[in-house]
Amino acid sequence: MPALELGGMTLGLREGVIGLIALVAAYMLFVLLRMLLPRNRQAVKEKTVPSVVPGDEADEKQPEASANVDDSWALASAGLAGDTLRNGLEQELAQMRDEVDAIRGELAALRQDMHQELAHLRAGQTVSPIYGDAMQMAVSGYDPAAIAERCGIARAEAELVVALAKSQER
Repeated sequence: MPALELGGMTLGLREGVIGLIALVAAYMLFVLLRMLLPRNRQAVKEKTVPSVVPGDEADEKQPEASANVDDSWALASAGLAGDTLRNGLEQELAQMRDEVDAIRGELAALRQDMHQELAHLRAGQTVSPIYGDAMQMAVSGYDPAAIAERCGIARAEAELVVALAKSQER
């Protein structure tokens, strides 16, 4: 292994690696300190910068007045932000209520359609397959003459199918 002799000391590979690690650690510490210092400097500048205008007669009273104005502005802006947020939430709530009402109306219409379809299905299932079409027409509200003509059954049979459909609706 190569080694370097300086002033009676022998520096080998191991000492070189340790030296590099120490240099990297020192550089990282330096960068970390540089990152933290600007924040501290800025905070110190904010605290030490006077908010008074030179030549003003009330030099001592103005910082207090400025602090009061800043506080009142902060309170006013917080109140305004709260009002704006509240108004926005109220509008959104009203919109959601309208949407829920619309969905309820659609649900009621779908429920009614489902009940009608269920009635048609039940009417078709309780009747002989021969009279299935006649029963569906009777449930739909056709008169016995139209049912008899369309389905090819006697008028008396069509009247019986209409009577059966009416009794099942009740």
